[in-house]
Amino acid sequence: MRTERFLSGFAATVLASTVSGAAMAQQAGELLGAPVDGKLGFQPAATELARDLQGLDNILLWIITVIVLFVCVLMAWVVVRYNRKANKTPATFTHNTPIEIAWTIVPIFILVIIGAFSLPVLFKQQEIPEGDLYIKVTGYQWYWGYEYVDEGFSFDSYLLERDELEAAGYDQSLYLLATDTAVVVPVDTTVVMGVTGADVIHSWTIPAFGVKQDAVPGRVAELWFKAEKTGTFFGQCSELCGKDHAYMPITVKVVSQEEYDAWLAGAIEEFASLEGTTPQMIQLASAE
Repeated sequence: MRTERFLSGFAATVLASTVSGAAMAQQAGELLGAPVDGKLGFQPAATELARDLQGLDNILLWIITVIVLFVCVLMAWVVVRYNRKANKTPATFTHNTPIEIAWTIVPIFILVIIGAFSLPVLFKQQEIPEGDLYIKVTGYQWYWGYEYVDEGFSFDSYLLERDELEAAGYDQSLYLLATDTAVVVPVDTTVVMGVTGADVIHSWTIPAFGVKQDAVPGRVAELWFKAEKTGTFFGQCSELCGKDHAYMPITVKVVSQEEYDAWLAGAIEEFASLEGTTPQMIQLASAE
């Protein structure tokens, strides 16, 4: 695969002249969707889906905090009030109907509240809208392939090695996150992705977008997002898929519509030419 990657990159250089807009769109840009050392919590939400998920998490955090505090207080009260020294003669009853009714009804009420907040978020994720842009994503051992279906071109995306990061506009902290070729999408555009696997189960995820979808061989599952901010966002394969599972990151660049149009023109020229490239063409170009 590394050989194919080298040949593809070389062919792109000698056979296609990528326009400046395409090059600009592939630069790192503002790194919004990347982990930060020493920080806790979620990455800043870049989509409505991510905001909804983070809001649901906050609601659940309050609910479970109240439950944990209540249980801790109750346990402390029982330990102090009913220890052997304070309560030398223990009670002998076995049932308390009001308490039994309460510990049945209260959990049901809590679950209903959780469901009322979580189900709309789930339905919003699973109900795929009509997309403005459709991209087919295929997980391989151990890289990602992307096909811009309506535009008629595709490319593979590989991990950038440490000595390749700076030339691509990234610093060393983004090792295991940055890829040689990024998915480029326009801001404020509904993107639908059809996700599948070519060999084993993988999982495509971008935390800042609030999306995660297993890539299962023989099936095409869909996810969607609508990025509200321009910048560079990172994800990784989130399903254990073999020895190099940790080495198949995901890079998505969200750009303005003008930058996307310029990138698209260059990408069609570049990647469409690669599909027809043969070793003989590369050898001839190298000789020239």
